[in-house]
Amino acid sequence: MTERVLPAYAEEGRLFDVADLGAVHFIGIGGVGMSGIARIMLELGVTVSGSDAKASKVLDDLRAAGAVVHVGQRAENIGDADTVVVSSAIKVQNPELAAALSSGRRVLPRAQALSAVMRGRKPIAVAGTHGKTSTTSMLVAALLGCGVDASYAVGAELNATGRNAHLGSGEAFAVEADESDGSFLLFAPHIGVVTNIEADHLDNYGDFQSVLSAFDTFVDTIDAAGALVLCADDAHAAGLAERAARRGLRVIDYGQADAAQLRLRDIDVAAEHTTYTLTGEGVPGELEVRVAAAGEHMAMNSAAVLGVCLALDLSLASAAAGLANYGGVERRMQLRGETKAVRVYDDYAHHPTEVRAQLSAARRVVGDGRIVACFQPHLFSRTAEFARQFGEALSLADEVVVMDVYPARESAADFPGVTGESISRYVSAPVRFIANRAEVAPALAAAARAGDVVLTIGAGDVTELGPQVLAELDGLTDE
Repeated sequence: MTERVLPAYAEEGRLFDVADLGAVHFIGIGGVGMSGIARIMLELGVTVSGSDAKASKVLDDLRAAGAVVHVGQRAENIGDADTVVVSSAIKVQNPELAAALSSGRRVLPRAQALSAVMRGRKPIAVAGTHGKTSTTSMLVAALLGCGVDASYAVGAELNATGRNAHLGSGEAFAVEADESDGSFLLFAPHIGVVTNIEADHLDNYGDFQSVLSAFDTFVDTIDAAGALVLCADDAHAAGLAERAARRGLRVIDYGQADAAQLRLRDIDVAAEHTTYTLTGEGVPGELEVRVAAAGEHMAMNSAAVLGVCLALDLSLASAAAGLANYGGVERRMQLRGETKAVRVYDDYAHHPTEVRAQLSAARRVVGDGRIVACFQPHLFSRTAEFARQFGEALSLADEVVVMDVYPARESAADFPGVTGESISRYVSAPVRFIANRAEVAPALAAAARAGDVVLTIGAGDVTELGPQVLAELDGLTDE
């Protein structure tokens, strides 16, 4: 299988100017990626419409900004739109997509529409299996510290701005480059970042070799006058350096490896921040870096950002000052509330490596308390592929609840026997598999004690549990 996993209607390799798109309709406009592009197009003066399955604050905000937004999806919603934008989650049976295809409208994948709004600027595309959202949002903070008003499109809302997208006045455009469907190959970035490469999204790619091939192609899409920033500590990411060198690309690598151009030393993870010393070629002496996020992986993400700033010839001291003001993003170790001396956090981690990293960070946050983790697997295919690895990662918690699989685009009928219990049997910590979603919040509240952290983890609707757990805790009688 090759890296091409884009839908058949995608006009692969073609770059559009936003002015050529006419009126644009977004199917699933309430999604975090789609809403960001729609917001930027509105700022550019494009006529925007869209639809989503249910009402939300995001839809209200888009209406206030000038978009025509429908709740529910019907063929007539596309109206007089010249271009229809869809995410990979939209199937051809969707009535709006079916109407657009049958009427000969231009239909673009989300990434191609994003590429259109980036034309004329210098995209900085942050790719990798893990850390894309945090790295891209940190990049925005660092660029701001350097006095650069960058545009950005991130896969979550920045806590500092309450927005996932912004049209800035500068040339730089920081963009989260999603590899899940191969669409990150459409961006033609000035600077490409690869944080790491692991097996994931095999439901689209088929095998890990195809994932590696896609990242090889990503390197080929980078502007020859630009640069590739990669993690020297990740063997597969580091392996891209040779390909980049053959193209004459500038390569900047970072990590704890002695051979890395940007070297991290003395990483110290505290409850609410991480500090380290950065040395190496292009660094003014020894640069002390502090990021308001817990975890060694957050230190690595921030080092990738400093690599980008080095490639842009910006002051690393100013960039580090910007990182010190980093406010985090939604659903990345996000505190949802505290009651009865129990803190409830939520995190988007949905791959074993991410789960392990977040639980390791949570250990610093919890102090002398315990971690009560609730994990909702995302996709049957990912659950089947990584059940043992998920179980081993979750074993870092003190008590675990595993929910049933959030199917997203998949059907349980295609994966007989694959459930959340496929993971729970590999958890060595005290664990319960709870298939009935209504029972999860009460179980988490009952398990938590004063001083504990409850952490909900996953890419599905597990994020809605935090307020329910807090309410359940409030309803418990103190003994």
